[in-house]
Amino acid sequence: MRVWLPDRPGALGLVASRIGAVRGEIHGIEILEHDGGRAIDELVVELPDPTLIELLVGEVNAVDGVDVEEVRPAPAALRDPRFDAFETAAALIGAASAEEVLHLLVEHAAGDLEASWAAVVEGATATVVATVGVAPTAAWLAAVAEHSRSSTPAGAAGDGAPDDVAWASLPTAGLDLVLGRQGRPLRARERHQLTALAGIADLRWRQLSGSRPPHTRLVGPGGPLS
Repeated sequence: MRVWLPDRPGALGLVASRIGAVRGEIHGIEILEHDGGRAIDELVVELPDPTLIELLVGEVNAVDGVDVEEVRPAPAALRDPRFDAFETAAALIGAASAEEVLHLLVEHAAGDLEASWAAVVEGATATVVATVGVAPTAAWLAAVAEHSRSSTPAGAAGDGAPDDVAWASLPTAGLDLVLGRQGRPLRARERHQLTALAGIADLRWRQLSGSRPPHTRLVGPGGPLS
């Protein structure tokens, strides 16, 4: 259950009390974003009976300043987003080739953020070099990445477009990672996680490809090296 609540002490406790009132048990809490004096939290709640969902939503919405954004079934095996991020970082570091880095990046980024699709695109040529899921066209992805350099888009228009997209750059590789998700927005914590994963992938890509960042000069004991 994803909820908006006042960013003040005690607000989450009031929500937890209402969940307990309908015999719900909280199994996990994740803070996704703080914005404008409100926080967005995602709660994993177990109910003894699925018919109580409507009552649960009503009880939580009754708390002053609280709004339920979404309720959806939890996966059979609960995931810890922090552990997922560590596993993804370990997979990227263990990649044996630059190509494998990119394929692992789209696979894990889409899985960790429950995205509908993810793709790595080379903006200069509008070429998709790695993808998972059914992504939009390369030209669309390149345009999103270019636009995102100045502002992160809140959504996308057009048939089959995702409800929300997120973008991160791999500057050494000259590539961009773009992913889309249907059904609910990508929040600040998720966007930060995506940026961090792209940074790790870019570093590993550099190590495996023998490349180095633009404008970097290698300096030895006797001065700059050619």
